Amino acid sequence: MGMERHIAFSGDAPSWETIQKHAAALGVPIALKMIDGLPAFPDELPDAGWRELRFSSAAGMMSLRLQPGQMSVVVWGNADESLRSDWETVAKACAQAAGGSVSPDAGASCGK
Repeated sequence: MGMERHIAFSGDAPSWETIQKHAAALGVPIALKMIDGLPAFPDELPDAGWRELRFSSAAGMMSLRLQPGQMSVVVWGNADESLRSDWETVAKACAQAAGGSVSPDAGASCGK
């Protein structure tokens, strides 16, 4: 089971590079690990149309899922305090990058 934060936005989704810049500005550098289930180089940029990115911060792994008008930042349910803190910061960075907001129902468990 995982925990996720939903970010609602209108318009186009921000680029991975923009999300990384916002996360770094908030003190949480993140590095890409997988694009849509395939290994990726940390400096690789996903093509338009990606649906899921797996990435890491210093505290651990997270996933970013993209759907029309919404992104979800996901961590495992057993994430420690440090990873949960980075997760919150990355969700905030995604909201800033997208010009959106973190939904109030954030933190709900997901089955994936």
